[in-house]
Amino acid sequence: MTSQNQSKEFDRIELAAKLFAPPPVKFKDLEGFISEHKLLSGPPFPFDVRTDFIKVTSSTVLVPITLQMKNRDITFVTKDGVSKGVVDILGKVTTLTHKTVQTFEDTVEVQQPAELLEKSLDRKSVYWKALPLVPGLYRLDIAIKDVNNPDHVGVYGRSLEVPAYHDEKLGTSSLILADVMNPVDSHSIGSGNFVIGNTFIRPRVVSNTLPVKPVSYRRDQDLNFWMQVYNLGVDETTKSNSAQVSYQITDTASGTVILDKQLESKDLGSHSDQLTVEKTIPVAGLQPGKYSVTVKINDAISKQEIAQTAPFVVE
Repeated sequence: MTSQNQSKEFDRIELAAKLFAPPPVKFKDLEGFISEHKLLSGPPFPFDVRTDFIKVTSSTVLVPITLQMKNRDITFVTKDGVSKGVVDILGKVTTLTHKTVQTFEDTVEVQQPAELLEKSLDRKSVYWKALPLVPGLYRLDIAIKDVNNPDHVGVYGRSLEVPAYHDEKLGTSSLILADVMNPVDSHSIGSGNFVIGNTFIRPRVVSNTLPVKPVSYRRDQDLNFWMQVYNLGVDETTKSNSAQVSYQITDTASGTVILDKQLESKDLGSHSDQLTVEKTIPVAGLQPGKYSVTVKINDAISKQEIAQTAPFVVE
């Protein structure tokens, strides 16, 4: 009987291991560049990566990963008046002990009418994937392949430190600068590409090549920024928070504050221990140069302060 019980216990362990194991990888050729560090056989396929962090629960953090590729680096094939580029993407998140905790695979297509292809080559294509992770230190590896030119492969590998959001300690998500930001309808809340909560937000991605340059905006565009605040103090009597929210735009060359706005947390329609700051500001009033946007939170109840800053350039 003891032997049978032990056998059943091992069966349960094996079943649990299969249930929680990452799905098998389809793009075996790309997995070789990640797991075996295969050498590239052709010119590298450059791409940029941005990672952000958003609290879901006290033990889970949503990590949106944004990839950016230049259309000029994608091989297009024209057929029936349509030019199409195809890119395979494989991503893997592993622990320091090389255990795989998340994988993602996608094939993305970029299409243009053949007569507009030349103009579209100066644009960039963006891919987005959000992964739930437990706070801790990981490694993020990504490999991409130009399907119409299979020797054109790009690889990325960096450490990934997912922050912990401790109770009663004021915290924030990443401060995200975006090129598109708008509310979504009730059916799309919390689902779909580039959707965080009830907002569609497509991050701007900085180049990973050195020296790293801030994201840039033209003067005919809008500066969109988004940030969440966590663990605000809540008054036991009023059941509301009481925090001052300010956002500033600073000319980094001179240190001059160009814009300084203050809001009360109640003005943001939030009465819980969490609030979202999202603003759209026209760039037309800024002269070409280097700037930064800073969002500060001063919590009157918990007596804590926190701030996030992101640089940008106006062309």
